[in-house]
Amino acid sequence: MIDRRQFVKRTCLGGLALYLDHWATSPAYGQDVIPPAPPIHVTEPAGIERSPLGMPGLFPGRVVEIADQQAIISNRVSQTVVQRILDHALCELTGVQDVRVAWSKFVEPKDIVGIKINPSGAPACCSSPEIVRAIVAGVQSAGVPLKNIHVYDRYAYEIDIGSYQTLVPLGVRVVGIQDRKLDASGYDSNIYCEANFFGEWETRSYMASIVSSDLTKIINVPTMKDHSAAGVTGCLKNLGYGTFNNVDRSHRRPFSFTDPLIGVMCSVEPLRSKAVLHIMDGMRMLWHGGPLSQNPKFIFPAGTLMVGTDPVAMDTIELEKIEAKRSKEGAPSVWSRDPKSLTENGGEFYEDATKNLYYRQPHHIAAAGKLGLGVSELKRIDHRILSAG
Repeated sequence: MIDRRQFVKRTCLGGLALYLDHWATSPAYGQDVIPPAPPIHVTEPAGIERSPLGMPGLFPGRVVEIADQQAIISNRVSQTVVQRILDHALCELTGVQDVRVAWSKFVEPKDIVGIKINPSGAPACCSSPEIVRAIVAGVQSAGVPLKNIHVYDRYAYEIDIGSYQTLVPLGVRVVGIQDRKLDASGYDSNIYCEANFFGEWETRSYMASIVSSDLTKIINVPTMKDHSAAGVTGCLKNLGYGTFNNVDRSHRRPFSFTDPLIGVMCSVEPLRSKAVLHIMDGMRMLWHGGPLSQNPKFIFPAGTLMVGTDPVAMDTIELEKIEAKRSKEGAPSVWSRDPKSLTENGGEFYEDATKNLYYRQPHHIAAAGKLGLGVSELKRIDHRILSAG
């Protein structure tokens, strides 16, 4: 338990000061386009010993990828195939042959395990219930009872749209942290990130109480998709922006301070120590219009899973995949800083892959790497691509 009397404050410098050298890696990025981010002040519990299981976890820099054409057919995900390829990937990640032993490296019977889904974009593109069920089965195999498994996300209404309550095994608790946009009752007032980005009246974002107090381990289940402000929605954004409230304030057209806020949020304890495994759902890849698009012309049935403990390395690979798909489809890079690509018309954005609402900030991934959350240099990533056979 966290001693509520002892908290520590630290300050993370804004993007201009902390991540200057990353500009050299992306020629399309001009530092003169986006104003520097303000300092972000973090208040977190003092004296927490960082868990070796926490980000970047047991296998920093290792990403296991597996795809199967039979995993999704006619927009239907196969439970049998998903279970098989997840087991295969997890054994490869951990270096063991028994999948129960693999799961036991991350969870144990006494744990309260949270499965952090991404229902944003439901029903078209969200964390597949088939993958969630496969994870529940794996956690159970390690001895964790169903009553100690919680499937959760920030917005209860998005969980309702995805019908997760009816699609997960009976006995699993499904938790929406807040019912309304301004509902703060599910958040811990002692743990927060504070910054004034655009002169907003509320400058704090608080950590969800389920993360700070209830759960002992978190398995993160992001979806593979682009994001109009962050560049991509991956492990980092699903975890950071899915744990803290009041995050919409970090972007105001056309600017976004998702870099560095996403990484800073993921570095806050106890979130950092509790997030032990990331399983990226690439059954459906949304390559434009994220995170909410329902447009089927931008949803590609990739039938892919990625597994790892390093969210930075996984998001780096995801970014490469999104970029490759956009290039193949003739869409501009998520690194683009062309003002002609911007639109104020949301309808135009959701129909035209050459348009965007913000200058995207995909360099939030490398920024998170500089905070020690993982490996962002492609040449240092141990990317293992498995055959589905």
